[in-house]
Amino acid sequence: MGSLGKPKALPRNCARQAEGIAQELLRRLVTQRKTQRGKLALLVATMLHARTANLMALAASLPLVTERADMRYQWIARFIDNERVVCDAVMEPFAREVLAKAAEAGRITLIMDQTKANDRHQILMLSLRFGDRALPLAWRVEATAGAIGFGCQKALLDAIAPWLPACADICLMADRFYGTPDLIAFAAAQGWGYRLRLKGNLSVFIDGQKSRLDQHVGGKLPYLHAVQLTHRRVVTNIGIINDPGHDEPWFIAMSDKPGYLTTLDYAARWGIEPMFSDFKSRGFGLEQSQLQTPDRVSRLLLVMSLALYFAVSTGQWDAASNPSVDEKKPHVVNRET
Repeated sequence: MGSLGKPKALPRNCARQAEGIAQELLRRLVTQRKTQRGKLALLVATMLHARTANLMALAASLPLVTERADMRYQWIARFIDNERVVCDAVMEPFAREVLAKAAEAGRITLIMDQTKANDRHQILMLSLRFGDRALPLAWRVEATAGAIGFGCQKALLDAIAPWLPACADICLMADRFYGTPDLIAFAAAQGWGYRLRLKGNLSVFIDGQKSRLDQHVGGKLPYLHAVQLTHRRVVTNIGIINDPGHDEPWFIAMSDKPGYLTTLDYAARWGIEPMFSDFKSRGFGLEQSQLQTPDRVSRLLLVMSLALYFAVSTGQWDAASNPSVDEKKPHVVNRET
């Protein structure tokens, strides 16, 4: 899935595309009110083509009969304010489908990270590693300037836990703002694997001896087994990588036996960064939304997330239906000796 690229002029068949999206929503959201599905489908179709989070600009592209800009804006605002549109409930069938596909392919890699929506709001996002990128699963928006704490992290993870296929191989990845004893203990209690980056100034206890984690860079033990972390004494394995080209060492808490490759596996977390770019600077321009409450930001994210899902689905269908010249060529085995 490439970046969203530059927005295109709104096509005349936007309403027709909205009808197709509405049919998909009907298939997945049987209990959702018809009017809500219809409005959501129309907003998703418009978002795909207008690619803007500014509600006035989005309203200008909305294919409604009325030509009054204020009525178009109010139409969108009423949907964004509708408490009956529950983001988790809408996302669940989409998330279950891609999680099942990931489980069939091997491992489900969950990525949790935070990004700034605007000067007032932060988004805690849980996504699924999908190819070289990520797809949004669920999120929480808070009015804060700092990191969103473990209570919200746990609530987000608890919400998606029932969506996960039974007996699936799960690996949770998160940056160092979330590499905490609480999250390590939570993942272990769920039976999930994990790759969580740690801060170098954390205390570790090895054979009863206390040290700082960054004191082990370049030492004889770059891979630490069953160490106790901080005063909580949470037990975990830790891999350390200090490769050339890295701005600073990686300290990665993990459930598996630590080694170079299992530590380097943490690089899969970067798949969430292109997704954030699609929400923001390279795509929909979330920072331009000027929304003032977490609920409104969250529902706008719902429209954007579904737009990403339909864009990916369309891309996959196109790749399967219209393979490139190289993909069309049959594989020839050289039988010459």
